[in-house]
Amino acid sequence: MSKPVVRRSTHQVQIDHLNVGSDAPVLVQSMTNTDTADAVGTAEQVKQLADAGSEMVRITVNSPEAAAKVAEIRSRLNDMGCNTPLVGDFHFNGERLLQEFPDCARALSKYRINPGNVGKGAKGDEKFAYMIRTAAEHNKAVRIGVNWGSLDQSLAKRMMDANLALAEPQPPEVVMKEALIVSALESAQKARDLGLPENKIILSCKVSAVQDLIEVYRDLGSRCRYPLHLGLTEAGMGSKGIVASSAALAVLLQEGIGDTIRISLTPEPGASRTQEVVVAQELLQTMGLRSFTPLVTACPGCGRTTSTVFQELARDIQHYLRTQMPVWRLQYPGVENLNVAVMGCVVNGPGESKLADIGISLPGTGETPVAPVYVDGERAVTLKGDNMAAEFLALVENYVAANYGEGGAKRRAQKVIPIHHPAD
Repeated sequence: MSKPVVRRSTHQVQIDHLNVGSDAPVLVQSMTNTDTADAVGTAEQVKQLADAGSEMVRITVNSPEAAAKVAEIRSRLNDMGCNTPLVGDFHFNGERLLQEFPDCARALSKYRINPGNVGKGAKGDEKFAYMIRTAAEHNKAVRIGVNWGSLDQSLAKRMMDANLALAEPQPPEVVMKEALIVSALESAQKARDLGLPENKIILSCKVSAVQDLIEVYRDLGSRCRYPLHLGLTEAGMGSKGIVASSAALAVLLQEGIGDTIRISLTPEPGASRTQEVVVAQELLQTMGLRSFTPLVTACPGCGRTTSTVFQELARDIQHYLRTQMPVWRLQYPGVENLNVAVMGCVVNGPGESKLADIGISLPGTGETPVAPVYVDGERAVTLKGDNMAAEFLALVENYVAANYGEGGAKRRAQKVIPIHHPAD
């Protein structure tokens, strides 16, 4: 039996119908790449991200044209039956946009503020204060998000100067990491001094290097009780972005650090934005922290499996299960825990198939053209001929309806590794 992950103890932040922090589930966040001034396009992309499983979606609010459309975007989403909270990503002029467009301030569920982008000196303090007071007035949560590339330079200089005055100065990279953390913690304290409750504050300190991210978040997590948003900023495209993000976030999540996550993938030209949501979900699910959609276990293939039949079936089954989930999660509670095995030969096939809820062991090269199907560990039927893929898919559908429908034995069954709130 795997040892359960012990989550870091935090304040819990409520964002609309969602709870963030401590023993609440680690939530998946994503971000649109549409022009927010295009209300129709942005609402459509938010809906796509939400349907893929994103539990919060961040939109850029960087101009009057964008701010003017936020309330309309919220209304369009409501009309589509989508209640996913919207996070407003403000840059240099957030205080002015919140002031000029009060409907925007009300329509957003959370404000994302980067202290390094708000401004310098007294003027920056005034801008920050206005945004915080607006959040408090409307009972909105705030993520104070410090980024490596936009760190408050006055703070960085102050800390560098103090370091140089030491008898044994620290390396510059050590000071810069400390500056990230100090910026987040000092900004959070300023927000509290301005009247925003601590249970409305989430922090992040995002960098682009794996080891730096792990080090910064370990340190930040040990020095506060705020929920933390995890993400490797500018992770990159394709396998590089997926591997880098997974390597960093998996270490922290295993240590109980992290309450919301985003996989900041650069999409391929023309590719769907939803890939970052799928990666985030699969990271949490393969670690046993959440269950989102049925997973397919499949062998990698070898010299016994020169046929592509099992590869095609594994792909088609995984795609089918994921596309069905928007309907299934309402119709068949608990189906997200389903495990399907699609194996390519008799070496490990029967064993893995028996361990799955339902599994098939396809014939390898030169093997008898029959495919045993195992249901709940027992051999149930043997498929033959050219129609095995369609027949197996029908068996999966029947299994889901029988076990997760009304009165089904596995309806709402819980197979997720428990997450315990540590004793204070």
